[in-house]
Amino acid sequence: MSKYFFMLMIAFVAMSCSKKVEVTGNFAGGSPLERIEFIEASGVATLPLINIGVDAKGNFSGSFDAPKDGMYIMSYAGKQAMIYLKGGQKINISGEAANFPTKFTVTGDGKKNNDFLQEATNLIQTYAAKINVGELVSKDEPAFLKEAEKIRSELEKNIDKAAAKTSPDSDVIQWKKDELNASILGLMNQYEMNRPQASQNPNFKVSKNFTDIEEKLRKDDTRLLKNQPIYRNYLLGKVSKEFQTFHDANNKGGTEISSVLFSNFLDTKKDMPQLAKDYLLAYVMTTGDISPSTTPENAAKVSKIIDEKIKDSEIKKDLKQIQFVISGPKIGDAFPTAKLVKQDGGDFKMGASKAKPTMVLFYASWNPYIAEATVPVLKEVAKFYQSKMDFVFVNLDDTKDQFVKTSNALLKDIPGTNVYAENGMNSQIAKDLGIYGFKLPSFVVLDKEGKIASKFFYNLGDEELIKVLDKMTGLKAPEAAPEVTLQNDLVAPSLQPAPATK
Repeated sequence: MSKYFFMLMIAFVAMSCSKKVEVTGNFAGGSPLERIEFIEASGVATLPLINIGVDAKGNFSGSFDAPKDGMYIMSYAGKQAMIYLKGGQKINISGEAANFPTKFTVTGDGKKNNDFLQEATNLIQTYAAKINVGELVSKDEPAFLKEAEKIRSELEKNIDKAAAKTSPDSDVIQWKKDELNASILGLMNQYEMNRPQASQNPNFKVSKNFTDIEEKLRKDDTRLLKNQPIYRNYLLGKVSKEFQTFHDANNKGGTEISSVLFSNFLDTKKDMPQLAKDYLLAYVMTTGDISPSTTPENAAKVSKIIDEKIKDSEIKKDLKQIQFVISGPKIGDAFPTAKLVKQDGGDFKMGASKAKPTMVLFYASWNPYIAEATVPVLKEVAKFYQSKMDFVFVNLDDTKDQFVKTSNALLKDIPGTNVYAENGMNSQIAKDLGIYGFKLPSFVVLDKEGKIASKFFYNLGDEELIKVLDKMTGLKAPEAAPEVTLQNDLVAPSLQPAPATK
């Protein structure tokens, strides 16, 4: 008996420590062209943890490691919803595709927590709709504080009411109350910033009573920092005026990037906790200077700041990852050796012939640009350069069968080699190269040795890509007619890491 008890205890411990979340579901009326992604909502780098396909009947399934218990963004068909997840859970999500994210149902291990969130959110939104923020911040300080406390107290009662109805875990109740406190702090910051103008008193300063209330709401500072992006926004608001003064005094030429200036500004804030500095600096970097348009020189500055100024290991790791995803691998790096297979099932090794440089296309059938925009131009590019360059088309669909259908339908008459990355968007090569759904279709050029010879491109009409192809082949491409110079409008905004609360 003791043997079976011991085995049961091992199984329990393994389950309780698991980070894996298993997701199944159905969106009636869902399209196979749409994808489902989950993003950890309180992180500093909003990269999808998984990319899940939807079949013709609207069914989907997948699993991923949840970095922490808490709020996650679930995106589907360009729309987003918030969902509370814990490692080790099995959940089912269902609803009408047309009604997402307004209406959907969570069952399984996460049902009570997500029922609570939906109930609490409905109660709070009903109450909040009656609040006139403009009128509130126009009151004198005692009246404002009295009204703000009344709002906080009544909304907390609504949270408790929702909890009594749905019986969620204590940590999700705490999360919702922390969100409420962070929201009230944001409201107080609005008051402090706008009161000088509203009162026509440029020397207005809030009272000690005001700051004491702030300190009370901030008593769980570390937890708020880690779990509430709106609390980080509040802290940024608190230093915004001071930073603007610092910025104007230290950027006379107007050429320095925000990350450098903000990092230097934080060095002057001796009383600010290091964790707060890490989160605020990470926010500034990910919403400004970690982007496809950042020059290599400025990207190097950002890397130096990450290495020298960010102390929290998880934040540092996430920033390095998103910088890699946005910038891509370095020129001169070897192409990953992750497994690729041909239609006949045989293995394929990139650059094995060493006879010509290679242009590699990464694509999937569900990407809206591949059929309409990419294929017609790719056909002309491949035909023009094929005497001096090889072409390899790497498919990232969910199954090998879908790869065969897609490559035969879309790329059959284009000179090049069709290969498949097993497991599609969750394949090893996608991980090695930092490829996510928002980076498809994309192109990279390899030299004869199979080393990366260009950055990743998202537009076959990019002048820089044409220059690379000309240089690698010795050919001179004809000037593209305006109608074939294509721009993937999805790439630029999608590559910008949005605040995690979106």
